[in-house]
Amino acid sequence: MNSSSLQYRIYLVILVFVFLIGMLGLMAIEQFSALDALYFTVATISTVGYGDLHPATPAGKILAIIIILTGVGCFVGFVANSIEYLIAQRERKLQIRKLNMISGVFFTEVGTNLLKKFSAQDPAIEEIRSVLLVSDNWSDAEFSHADEVLKNHIPRLNSRTVDLEELKECLIQQKGFLLSLLENPQLVEHENFIPLLLEVFHMTEELIIRKRLTDLPSTDYDHLTEDLNRIYGFLIAEWLIHMKHLKQNYPHLFSLAMRTNPFDADASPMVE
Repeated sequence: MNSSSLQYRIYLVILVFVFLIGMLGLMAIEQFSALDALYFTVATISTVGYGDLHPATPAGKILAIIIILTGVGCFVGFVANSIEYLIAQRERKLQIRKLNMISGVFFTEVGTNLLKKFSAQDPAIEEIRSVLLVSDNWSDAEFSHADEVLKNHIPRLNSRTVDLEELKECLIQQKGFLLSLLENPQLVEHENFIPLLLEVFHMTEELIIRKRLTDLPSTDYDHLTEDLNRIYGFLIAEWLIHMKHLKQNYPHLFSLAMRTNPFDADASPMVE
């Protein structure tokens, strides 16, 4: 929770408390009706002060002073923070949209191709394939179910069966593009995407630094296997988020992403 949101909630709680104390106090002390008590409290706090209602007892006047001292400042603060909060929410939505656009470019250029390569070598793909065949009639419930299934899924790629040379060439070709994404300052706000990019860069360096990618020691294959499965897990989770975003905001882009689903063996970009 950011500071503007916290201040907004604090002012709101105090304002509601002042309203309740003011109304109940006026009803008990001045014998105002509930409507009159509300009317007087609103008129006082908003500084309108029509003057057609006023406390007649010393206790009522003291209560009115308390309402003025606490309520007016709180009301002004609440209004100011409400405006700030709404502006912050609007900027946040715009920021999220930009971040999702960056994520979309990543999957168009790199991510979907990597998922095709990895899923083709995943012996456990049938355990999750059904929840990754996203369709245009999916609701939030289907996306949530798929997310739960993926959280319990353990990727089982094996670096011994993955074509590491091909993967290396693919990552080298996209290294400049990936660097340009990583240099984007807006990605600081993207908690899930940054780790994915870093893992892809790490995998690229692991493959480049080796003089050969065949006949490696068993321990080295095991190390690369861990790296591959870590990237694969990040990719699948981020891809699902990306698909949900497209479905909710860009139906035409979602249609193409659905027709090129890397987990669908029968996927075709052709509209049939």
